[in-house]
Amino acid sequence: MSRKEKVLMSGNHALAEAAIRAGCRFYFGYPITPQNEVAEYMAEHMPKAGGVFIQAESEIASISMVLGAAVTGARAMTSSSSPGISLKQEGISFLAGQELPAVIVNMVRGGPGLGNIAGCQADYFQATRGGGHGDYRTIVLAPSSVQELVDLMVLAFDLADKYRNPVVILGDGLIGQMREPVILPEPVTNLPEKEWALRGAKGRKSRFSRSLILDVRAMEEHNWKLQRKYQEIERNEVRYEEFMIEDAQLVVVAFGSSARIAKGAIKRVRKEGLKVGLFRPITLWPFPFSRLKELAEQIKEFLVFELNAGQMVEDVRLALGDKAEVFFYGRPGGVIPTPLEVAKTITNRYYQRIKGRRG
Repeated sequence: MSRKEKVLMSGNHALAEAAIRAGCRFYFGYPITPQNEVAEYMAEHMPKAGGVFIQAESEIASISMVLGAAVTGARAMTSSSSPGISLKQEGISFLAGQELPAVIVNMVRGGPGLGNIAGCQADYFQATRGGGHGDYRTIVLAPSSVQELVDLMVLAFDLADKYRNPVVILGDGLIGQMREPVILPEPVTNLPEKEWALRGAKGRKSRFSRSLILDVRAMEEHNWKLQRKYQEIERNEVRYEEFMIEDAQLVVVAFGSSARIAKGAIKRVRKEGLKVGLFRPITLWPFPFSRLKELAEQIKEFLVFELNAGQMVEDVRLALGDKAEVFFYGRPGGVIPTPLEVAKTITNRYYQRIKGRRG
C-alpha cells in the first residue's frame, strides 16, 4: 500500500497496524470490551510480521510479559480498557522504576467499577497521575481521530525509546470503534541498538535492570534521576492544538473525543457570531500549562468540556489560577452528547458571561 493511499479502518484495528509498522514485535493482552479488536488484529497480523502475540491469563500477567520483552530492548505493548488498566498499574510502576520503554493503550469505558462498554474519559486522573505506586510519570497522548491515533502510536514508541519510559495512549470506546479513512505510515526499519538491553553477557560485562533498591539513599538518588528526566520531558514534549483562538472571547478546553465534539459545536456557534475557540491538549502529561497561562492574558472565560464528572478541569484551574474564569460541563458514565447539545451549553455560557459583563 502506498504511503498516500487511504484505507478505511476502525480505530482499534488502525492503532494495531500502526504499532506493527512502528516496529512493535511483542503484544501481550487480555480481553476486555471495547478494545478487543486490538488483540484480534494482533493475533492475526503480529506473527506475519515476525512478532509474538500472547493472550495472557490475566491483565497482571500481560503487563509483566511486556516488562520482560521491554528489558531485552524490544518494542512491546499492551492494550486494555479501564478496569483492565487498573490491574496493570503495578507493572507500569515497575516499568517506570526500571526505566523501560513500553506503550500502553487504554480505550476508556464508563465507570467506576465494571461500568459499561461505552466511550468515556474518566481515566484522566489515573493516566496523568501515574496510576500506580511511587513517584513516577507516564507520557500520556490523547488522540481525537483515527488518523491521529495512528500518528500518535508511532510517536508513542519513539518517545518511549527516547526517554526509556512507559507511554500511555488514552483513547476511548468511541474512537476505538469508529471507522475512518487513514493514511498508514511506512514500516520502520533498522531501529537503533539499545545499549542498556539485556540480551546475554557473552563477551561483555553483565548488565542488570531492577527497581528493588533497598538502600534508601540510593533509592532517593534514583528518584531524583527520574524527576530530572520528567522535567526534560516537560520542557520538550508538550503538544496541543488551537482552533479559532485568534479573536476568541471564550475558549473551550477539551481533549480526545470530547474535543472533536466541541469543534463541531464551535463551528455552529461561530455561524451565530459568537467568538469561541478551542484549546485541545494532545499531551495530557506533560500538560500545556504555560500556553494556557499565556492565553489567559487575553481571554478571561474558559469552558472545560469532558466526558466525565470533571478531571482535566483541575489542571486547567491550576494553569489559570485567578487570571480567568473556569467553568465545567461534563457527561460522565459513557453518555456521548451531540455537537448541538454542546453548542447550546457554549451559547448559554457565552451570553451569561461575555454579554452579561458588558451589559
